[in-house]
Amino acid sequence: MRLEDKTALVTGAARGIGAASARRFVAEGARVAIADRRIEEGEALANELNSERAGSAIFTELDVSNEEAWKNAVGQTMSAFGKLDVLVNNAGIIRVTPLEKTDLALFQKVLNTNLVGAFLGIRAAMGPMEARGGGSIINFSSVQGLEGREGMSAYAASKFGIRGLSKTAAIELGPKGIRVNVVIPGPTRTKMTERKGWTDEQYNEAYGGYPLGRIAEAREIANVVVFLASDEASFCTGADYIVDGGVLVGKPRA
Repeated sequence: MRLEDKTALVTGAARGIGAASARRFVAEGARVAIADRRIEEGEALANELNSERAGSAIFTELDVSNEEAWKNAVGQTMSAFGKLDVLVNNAGIIRVTPLEKTDLALFQKVLNTNLVGAFLGIRAAMGPMEARGGGSIINFSSVQGLEGREGMSAYAASKFGIRGLSKTAAIELGPKGIRVNVVIPGPTRTKMTERKGWTDEQYNEAYGGYPLGRIAEAREIANVVVFLASDEASFCTGADYIVDGGVLVGKPRA
């Protein structure tokens, strides 16, 4: 029960890494606000978690690019649980488009979700966390937050930006007892990477040309999120936690 008596708000939590994190949080004793635009899936997950432990989860609809929606989500979390200890800024989108075909609307849409959304989340959560004497904010970047990739100008810009935002936030919020860290996942088996009819072998062949030779499961990323949310990470802030199976260590094997 590494997160006993903690309350967390997790964005993009209706599925994928967000859902895996919410499940792990509840298993470790936390109460969780599942925040997402996918109402049906989010409510279903909240019901699932409450069937395992009554009162452990709520669902709150959230468009992370909307400041007022953030105020409502944090307000609902506070009303349900009375406090906020952990924020996981997991929600994100990806668009793969050559730079010459990336118009301003597309570029801004990706940044508004991935980067502005995290900024608004930090702003909304810092007050309640400071009132509690501290907390943990966990932001999601990507391996494209450390290296460029063809067709991902908007996505890479947003994920590089997350890292800069997080390091600055760690400096400013540290005196308030608020830790800010970044999770950098590699290729992970989620709806975003889902390919109809593919077998496990096909996923590993397509995504596994790295030291561990396979794609990650969402729960493996969630394990690192749990660590950063817990008191075990009490002296960790401003850091990048790479969970990529070795994607970034160098050139892939022949």
